[in-house]
Amino acid sequence: MIKKIAIEQLQVGMYVHDLNCGWMDHGFLRSQFAVKSQETLQQIRRTGTRELYIDSEKGADVVAAPTEAEVIAGLEDDLSQIAQDEQPDARPVSLAEERVQAKRIHTEAVNLVAGLMEDVRLGRQIDLERTQPVVSAMVGSIFRNPNALMGLARIRRMDRYTFEHSVNVSVLMVSFARSLELDRTLIHEIGMGALLHDIGKILVPSEILNKPGKLTDEEFVVMRSHVVHSRDTLARIPGFPAAALAVAAEHHERADGSGYPDKKDLKGITLAGKMASIVDVYDAITSDRVYHKGMEPHQALRKLLEWGAHHFDPQLVQQFIRCVGIYPVGTLVLLESGRLGVVMETGREELFHPVIRVVMDAKHRRYLPIEDLDLARQRKGREDRILNAESPQRWRIEPEEILQMPLR
Repeated sequence: MIKKIAIEQLQVGMYVHDLNCGWMDHGFLRSQFAVKSQETLQQIRRTGTRELYIDSEKGADVVAAPTEAEVIAGLEDDLSQIAQDEQPDARPVSLAEERVQAKRIHTEAVNLVAGLMEDVRLGRQIDLERTQPVVSAMVGSIFRNPNALMGLARIRRMDRYTFEHSVNVSVLMVSFARSLELDRTLIHEIGMGALLHDIGKILVPSEILNKPGKLTDEEFVVMRSHVVHSRDTLARIPGFPAAALAVAAEHHERADGSGYPDKKDLKGITLAGKMASIVDVYDAITSDRVYHKGMEPHQALRKLLEWGAHHFDPQLVQQFIRCVGIYPVGTLVLLESGRLGVVMETGREELFHPVIRVVMDAKHRRYLPIEDLDLARQRKGREDRILNAESPQRWRIEPEEILQMPLR
């Protein structure tokens, strides 16, 4: 049986099922293994993880520990409560209209980050003026309809991860800042900082940055140095905004002081840094990498909620969930009618009623004619609703392909 325990309860003789720290740098090649020595026990504790999962059938048990199923059920209840607190979201432009602009902006942003990283590699100072039009366009698109750019954030190429991750974090940060009703100038600064937050990675040797296997302790030190490289590179730019710098300098800090480079705790991290730590992890764990398959969006939100008890600001985690929706764009969902569909747009009225692109009859495993269903605008007596999120791999559905289909 899979159970969740506190790190203090972990003992030699237990079998680790999940280290529960998918966003952390750690030296374990596998996430499932037997704890056979005090040395391994201490190594796990040094990762900074506070809670993890054990398999009581393969090792020693903690009788009173909650099961994984019980933990997930509790998190789902919490997500439902968070969703009920959401307010209607005004979107002056339809998703179909904004999509055209969003594609152009996303492409320009990815190319901009690639170009700026090359400048840093060659020792040239970043020209801040080059970023202004792109960030302004991004902010404008998010204010018109955030789903257009957030949908594009689900469509990724593994060989462009560093560039696309920077753009995706920027898109999510701008949308997050908008949901917090921050001043538009501050939103722009936060978006700029997010776009450049990983600029220092270009100074990390590629054999470490793209290594598919376990990093050595020495390689971890080099990998983590990208934050300092980013901070120092951006700090040299005349007039670079403080909020933007905080995004780059603090996106790996953690509320319990276990982060880096400065081991700041919740009181020492700025608002922009707290936001960035949440968004950076969310995008990273939902991305396919050389060494792991990305989580589905709904599962990733459960993890953020779980980790928020120790590593993030819990109130900001809840607001981020309201921002992206408990079923974010690109989530495969099962409807009460037995149909499967992909979330195309989060709900305008409330988060339980997004726009779904229906694609399959789950019972008969057959594809259906494409239909866009707005759960907030259904005919009386024919209402459908979401039962749960599903694994695309199980149904052999590619949400990214569905998201790229023309809107109806």
